[in-house]
Amino acid sequence: MANVVRAALVQAKWTGDKESMIKNAVAAIHQAGDQGAQVTCLQEIFYGPYFCQVQDAAYYDYAEPMPDGPTIALMCDLAKETDQVLIVPIYEEEQTGVYYNTAAVIDADGRYLGKHRKNHIPQVGGFWEKYYFKPGNLGYPTFDTAVGRIGVYICYERHFPEGWRALGLGGAKIVFNPSATSRGLSEYLWKLEQPAAAVANEYYVGAINRVGIEPLGDDDFYGQSYFVDPRGQFVGDVASDTADEVLVRDLDMDLLREVRHTWQFYRDRRPDSYDALTTP
Repeated sequence: MANVVRAALVQAKWTGDKESMIKNAVAAIHQAGDQGAQVTCLQEIFYGPYFCQVQDAAYYDYAEPMPDGPTIALMCDLAKETDQVLIVPIYEEEQTGVYYNTAAVIDADGRYLGKHRKNHIPQVGGFWEKYYFKPGNLGYPTFDTAVGRIGVYICYERHFPEGWRALGLGGAKIVFNPSATSRGLSEYLWKLEQPAAAVANEYYVGAINRVGIEPLGDDDFYGQSYFVDPRGQFVGDVASDTADEVLVRDLDMDLLREVRHTWQFYRDRRPDSYDALTTP
């Protein structure tokens, strides 16, 4: 019998307020569950606009404690109700004035397992993230869930190969990359970097992006969410570049063993020769 995980990604447009974004995400998670999804990942800071297009302290109000805030409490209940593992990216408040770009991992029984805080923070035109986020300080954790061990790598981090490898060394079989990325600056990399990371690290990657033009800027978020297997091949079609979508795909987990027995990248690593990589 095949060892298959049915996994889902949710890409969505900004609806105008936090409450409706949460309502729509709840509906999307139910939709994924109705299609048999066992694990679902939402997009980067799923309940907000991508406010990093501007620098405005008013958006600090979007931050919530984790796991004690209302959104994660709601998602824990929803995970248990739908019997799904959930990856829930929000704006985290550690204390007043200390905020992180964070994703919670919740098991299918509703237990909060932990979080990944975005380590790599961009500061370029239209992506003023250092204004809002402190760099993560939790490393690259992996989480044992009902669908196996998973990892999270948020948006801009996908440009850095070291974290992808750290997640693989941590035993991740699926890595989710929730993002907010727009046309022009890096769209040509979208279907290049994550497949390359999946091949180099021999696991599945779920790449999620939002869609639409938001009121804070002219950037067009281009969607195109997808799953890619450890051979670098897309699992089914890539999602729309303009429309909300719940993308559900079957991931053949037996393929991981087959690929790792063919390409022995973990066996043939030479960490003794990589000292220069950690020299500032």
